[in-house]
Amino acid sequence: MDDTRTARILVIGRSPSVILDAADILRGRGFRADATNQFDQVLTDYDVTTLDIVVFGGMVPPQTKQHLREAISERNDRVTFVQGLAGIAGLIAAQVEGVTSAGAGDDSASYDPATRTLQLVLRAPARVVVDAWWATSFTPPEPASTSMRVVDALLDAGEHAVAVPGEVPTVASFVTVAVGPAVHAFTVGAIPPSVTRLAPATLPAVEAVATHRG
Repeated sequence: MDDTRTARILVIGRSPSVILDAADILRGRGFRADATNQFDQVLTDYDVTTLDIVVFGGMVPPQTKQHLREAISERNDRVTFVQGLAGIAGLIAAQVEGVTSAGAGDDSASYDPATRTLQLVLRAPARVVVDAWWATSFTPPEPASTSMRVVDALLDAGEHAVAVPGEVPTVASFVTVAVGPAVHAFTVGAIPPSVTRLAPATLPAVEAVATHRG
C-alpha cells in the first residue's frame, strides 16, 4: 500500500483511552481514522467496504476477531488486518504506518533478541528515529505505558547497530524504527501470559466509544 496518508483506518479494541488516542495520533499524521470498542456493532456502525486497515487490540475475543475478519473480508477483499502488539497508542499508530509504508525504500531493519540490538542497513543517508515503548501497568480497565526516544539522527549509508537501552524492560516492551518513510515494529519482551490469558468477560466494564470522524 502506498503511503498516501489517505488510508481509512478503524481501530477496534477495548480500552477507550488507548483506541481514542491511537486514532487521534493517526489523524494528526493525515490518516482518516476511527476507533470503537463496540465489537457487535462494527458491521452496522461502519461502512467496512471503505476501510483500508483494521487494527485489532489484544482484548478483542478470538471468536469475535475471527468473525469480523471473515465478515469484513467478504465485503472488502482489499482490507489489511493488523494485530496490535500492545495497548499502547503510539505503538499502534507506528504499526499502521509500517503497513502503509510497506515497500518504501531499499533499506532494511531487523532485531536480534539475543543481543537486544537493532541492525540497520541504509542504502543512502537517511533520518532514523528509534523509539522504545513498554507497559507500566496492566491494571484494568485502562493499561498504562511509557516510551523513550532512543535515536533521532541522520545516519550515513551503510550498516548500523543500535542497542536497546537497559532501561527498557524484558517484558511487554517494543521498539519502532522509522527509516525515512518506512516504519518497522519489533517485540523486545513479550506480554506476560497472565495478561494474554485474561478473559474479557471478567474485566471491569468500560465506557462505550465509537467515533465517526475518519
